[in-house]
Amino acid sequence: MATEERGILVLGAGYAGLSFAHAARRAGRGRFPVTVVDRHPFHVLRTELYEVGEIARDPEHLDAWAVPFTQALDDPALGQIVGEVESIDLERHCVRVSGEEVPYGALAICLGSVPAYYGVPGAEAETHQVYRMAGARRLGAALRQLEIESASWTDLRRPEVVVIGGGSTGTEVAAEIATVDWPTIVGVAAREPHVRLVTGKIPFLDGMPEGLVRHARRLLVKSGVELIEGLNVERVEPKVAHLEGGMRLPFDLAIWCAGVQVPPIVRALPTAHGRAGRLAVDEHLELPQWPGVFGVGDVIEFKDPATGMLVPATAQAALAEAPVAGRNAVARLQRKALQPFRYREKGVIVSVGVGRGAGRVAKVTVWGSPAALLAALQQKEYARRVRHGR
Repeated sequence: MATEERGILVLGAGYAGLSFAHAARRAGRGRFPVTVVDRHPFHVLRTELYEVGEIARDPEHLDAWAVPFTQALDDPALGQIVGEVESIDLERHCVRVSGEEVPYGALAICLGSVPAYYGVPGAEAETHQVYRMAGARRLGAALRQLEIESASWTDLRRPEVVVIGGGSTGTEVAAEIATVDWPTIVGVAAREPHVRLVTGKIPFLDGMPEGLVRHARRLLVKSGVELIEGLNVERVEPKVAHLEGGMRLPFDLAIWCAGVQVPPIVRALPTAHGRAGRLAVDEHLELPQWPGVFGVGDVIEFKDPATGMLVPATAQAALAEAPVAGRNAVARLQRKALQPFRYREKGVIVSVGVGRGAGRVAKVTVWGSPAALLAALQQKEYARRVRHGR
């Protein structure tokens, strides 16, 4: 079978994979089959999984955060395979999916990321996470149960929640839990949780614009979130996190938001890697040693030649990379010149509680309800496009 006839295989149906697939379909004009592989038959709105209050309202309800393939890939030119990616054979140009070999002409690796626990004892076993839909649902169910139980406690204490990780994910989760109207969510006289955010030795919201960080900190404190900065978590035991210097943080529920890494299957690929196992790609978002193999989103490390800066592993970056990589995959099959990728930050907004946010857009710092409204509008527009298969 000729390389062109094998078509384009897309591993992962997240922000990167979905956008790549649509871009490749448009660029190929039906000449090359495009097939998307994912373990689930739906696309997850992953950047909204911090909304753990709404998830706790009904942890089994998926509609608000998951778009089925029947909508997201509603095009006869887009194929779908629901299965587990077990191995990637770059030499033979094939991927093993749930026991079956699937050949490809061009490949897009868009498998996202998984939590990084950095060898901290007990971190994986004793904490929750929101990086995947299953994890967010488990956390929502656990929060719901904790709040229901708190209504019947005979003492005066509040539920203790510890969030580990002071980046955007940890900030959004901590603020959400602290500002949710829990009695309305769970239907009983639940108690307001006491939320601690452990940022570790990495500065709070490291890498974000100074004005955004300042306003986010103020909104967090106003929400009642207690920040613990400068101390890493050394180990996590049942109901207690141990920090450097002997500090102990008892908790009823702990959430790990301290960072991500690439899945093991990506780390094992015989190619150049960057930090945390990310794939080192060239200016075309292609693996230099493997023509026709592209990486997009959280799985890659890309240094913008224009700025010398690493492009952040964000949904915004993935959505910018994917169209370029999708067109390049088609160009590779057509033996045409490839397009270089250049990243331009459009702005960044961090949710800091229900109806509140902090951000920087077009060099202007925004905060409070205007920032939250901008974020909500962006999320709704993206979800609308996905539900209409665009």
